[in-house]
Formats: sequence, C-alpha cells, structure tokens
Amino acid sequence: MPIAGYLAAMELGPAWQDLGLPGLFLASFLAATILPFSSEALLAAMELGPWSPWSLWACASLGNTLGGLSSYGLGRLGNGRRIGGWLGASPEQADRVAGRVQRWGSWSALLCWLPVVGDPIAIALGLFRSPLLPVSLMMFIGKAARYALVLGAMQAIL
Repeated sequence: MPIAGYLAAMELGPAWQDLGLPGLFLASFLAATILPFSSEALLAAMELGPWSPWSLWACASLGNTLGGLSSYGLGRLGNGRRIGGWLGASPEQADRVAGRVQRWGSWSALLCWLPVVGDPIAIALGLFRSPLLPVSLMMFIGKAARYALVLGAMQAIL
C-alpha cells in the first residue's frame, strides 16, 4: 500500500479532519505545548484533502508558533533562579542556563520545534526574559520550516 493509503487509513480521529483548518490550527497549537500531541500526521493526512498546501502550511505554522509562545509566556511568569532552586539546581547552575539563554538568545527559538527539548527552550527563553519579537520571529521560522518539509515530502510522495 502506498504511503498515501497508510496516511488516509490512520486513526487520527475523524473529528480533527472534520474541523478542517480550525482543527489543524488547534492540533498544531496543542502540539506545541507540554501536551503529548503530534500535528505532523494530521497535516500529512489533510494534504490528501481539498485544502491548498499554502493554507495548511500557514494554519499549522501559526497555530504551532502561538502554542510555543504560550510556553514562552508561562516562562515569563516565573523567576529563573527561584524555579532552578525548586528543581534542585544551584544558583551557579541557574546562572549558567541564564548565560546560555543570553548568549544564544532568540536564535535558540529556531529549535523550539524539536520534540522533548522544544518546550523547555521556549520556557527558558521566557524565564530569562529574551525579547518577545525576535523570539516570535525565530520560533515561527523554525516551526514553519518543519511544516514546509512535511508538506514537501508529501508532495514528493504523491
């Protein structure tokens, strides 16, 4: 069976696809939070539907970026040294993390799409007060590039 057949047969929950682009936006938003959720499979399955690749890309990229920014916002609510202490980190370890965030700054937001470490990067950027606009831009670029690769791979397969 070709890959398109496997994707069409996947149990993604018909409700997600039935919701169309708003469902993809919501799934992409949730996938960028600490919830264990994957939006790539839904995006690939929806590529088989009536939506344009551009609308799918824009919807998934914006939803995922806003979800990542919610993690950044949660970080902004906290205090890096205090939270480090709660996690058993010494003040020196908290200062080291702060130094890394300051050194790489908003550029590290390019990696917020990564599984497992992406959410902690976004939270750390918020905790250590990286500027919102550059973080938002870099986060969007990283997440949009990932979705462009997924859609490009689907186009190559189909």
